[in-house]
Amino acid sequence: MIRQGDVLLVAVEAIPDDAFEQPRDESGRVILAYGEVTGHAHALHETSVTLLRAANQGVFLRVLEPSNLVHEEHDHITIPPGLYRVVRQREWTDDDEPVQVAD
Repeated sequence: MIRQGDVLLVAVEAIPDDAFEQPRDESGRVILAYGEVTGHAHALHETSVTLLRAANQGVFLRVLEPSNLVHEEHDHITIPPGLYRVVRQREWTDDDEPVQVAD
């Protein structure tokens, strides 16, 4: 597992067959999550990285070469080649409802 702030990458053996590629942002980055508070992003710039979404709303990452996960408020992390499920950290509120952690 690899964690950067509120984003967790969990290695998987395969990506679902129904997963389809997600577009990059206008700067050509793969965005795993935008910060709700600052607007910063957990992003990868390398062309060897593909973000995919499965019909069940699962989000996955295919990394073909070592790639840097960057964020303006965290140290960069080198992601080794592999397949990953992208998980956003959640927390429980006083209303007993889960919400995404704001980054």
